[in-house]
This record gives sequence, C-alpha cells and structure tokens, in this order.
Amino acid sequence: MTKATGHDLTIVDHPLIRHKLTLMRQKDTPSAQFRQLLREISLLLAYEVTRDLPLQDIEIETPLEKSVQKQLSGKKPCFVSIMRAGDGLLQGLLDLVPSARVGHVGLYRDHETLKPVQYYFKMPHSLDERHVLIVDPMLATGNSAAAAVSLVKEAGADKIRFLCLVAAPKGVETLRAAHPDVPIFSAALDDGLNEHGYITPGLGDVGDRLFGTK
Repeated sequence: MTKATGHDLTIVDHPLIRHKLTLMRQKDTPSAQFRQLLREISLLLAYEVTRDLPLQDIEIETPLEKSVQKQLSGKKPCFVSIMRAGDGLLQGLLDLVPSARVGHVGLYRDHETLKPVQYYFKMPHSLDERHVLIVDPMLATGNSAAAAVSLVKEAGADKIRFLCLVAAPKGVETLRAAHPDVPIFSAALDDGLNEHGYITPGLGDVGDRLFGTK
C-alpha cells in the first residue's frame, strides 16, 4: 500500500514496512538486527520505487514452447548511495536488482552549519541513459540530499528519484525546492527536526546504529 502526499512525495506505508520501522526506531535494537531490518525494508521499498521501470519484449524458449515475454530495457539502472548510511539501503536494493550499477557520494554534515561537505564522488558511465535512484536513510534538513542530486545531475543523470527511510517536512521542502523534478519516496514522514538537525521521533544517527560507532 502506498500513500501519495503530493506529486513529488510518496509514502510507502505497507504494514510490514511500518512494523519493521517501529523495531528500528527502538533505541535498544542492536546493530546486527538494525542492519537486517534496514535491508528487509529496502527490499520492500524497492518494489514501489522501481514499479515503472521500462520493459521490452524478448522472445524466449520455455520447456514447452517459444514465447514473447518482458524484461527490463535500456541500460541497467544505477543506485547511488550517499555514504555511509546510504550503504545500508543499498544492500537490499542490490539483492533485488543485482545487475544494477552503483555510484557513491561521500558527504558529511558540518555540525556547526548543518551544511554538507563533499569528500568522495564516483559514478558509473552513461548516467544520461540510466534510471538513477539516490538513497539515504534520513531526509532531515535536505541539504545533503539536494547537494547529492546536484552532483549526480552534473555527472549527466536526468532521470533521478530519491529514496529514504524517514523524511522530515523540512527535508522534503528543501529537496523539492532545489530539485522539483526529482520524486521522493519514503517509508515515513516524521514530525520535524530537533536543535541538532536530527529527525524526531526519528531513528537517531543511522550510520552509528548500522555500524556500531559513535
């Protein structure tokens, strides 16, 4: 089940996603379980965000006869992870589409200004011919997401979607203002941000919870 909250924002509120997200929100959930839950949720989200990938007809031979069936057309899609927390979503997506190409954007948030600082960028070729999905579990202030989309566009991509686990209204507002052509998909739209720029009620620092760091 999906809940559309605007032409550029889709909340994927499947019961299994909501259940698993509740488990992830709990502060005592250990890192191993947190990682597994994120991987499972990313699979469920991927079904929705890839729903309209283009298809083409091909002729195959089944054990019984020749038949015309569907397969993905064009160049393989590209999944772009905003490091490091995005890698948690990336793994589940690759379980579903193992042939996808992968790009990485390295950004960290300056805790004084809450602005993104770039430290890494690596993309596959022919982005202009691929459907690109940028992933980051949290869409908080939206500054990192908007910066990542700008970098990916500069590299040639023009068919871009953004996938997160939890979004804040501020993050959605920032991303849609900077890139109104990029649809946003999320498992939840939370209340807002605290004074440190973290989503509330949120999940805490997803990177730290994924990898057991502080």
